[in-house]
Amino acid sequence: MKKKEIKVKKLNKLAKMPTQGSEFSAGWDLYAAIEEPVTIQPGETKKIGTGLSFELPIHMFGAIYARSGLATKYGIAPANKVGVCDCDYRGEYIVALHNHSNESYTIQPEDRIAQVIFSPYIPAELIEVKELTETARGDGGFSSTGR
Repeated sequence: MKKKEIKVKKLNKLAKMPTQGSEFSAGWDLYAAIEEPVTIQPGETKKIGTGLSFELPIHMFGAIYARSGLATKYGIAPANKVGVCDCDYRGEYIVALHNHSNESYTIQPEDRIAQVIFSPYIPAELIEVKELTETARGDGGFSSTGR
């Protein structure tokens, strides 16, 4: 599969280019572009800049996810669970990190704080209707098809 080119702009001297853990990693690690350590207290959210902006191809977006080690070992993950950066956004990618643990955690300059996965999306047109096509499931919601 041919790789898509994604333009990356460093916004300041603290910015570090994203990296992949291996050749087939889906995510690109994002680094904290901060001058000094930032401590996140239990239950607190802090916005950490990456110092980067991106130019994505049309019909792609950047999804910002937790780094699994940071989330499972220390309870530090994006406050909004998954951040969505649209292809026409040219501002800095900022990660709102939330501390889900009972202990404070300190982000150091150049720490890997999250990962971004670039993904295509399907453009849609929403059409308001009075009725939808019936299905066997109908309007059964949470746990309606079993456990």
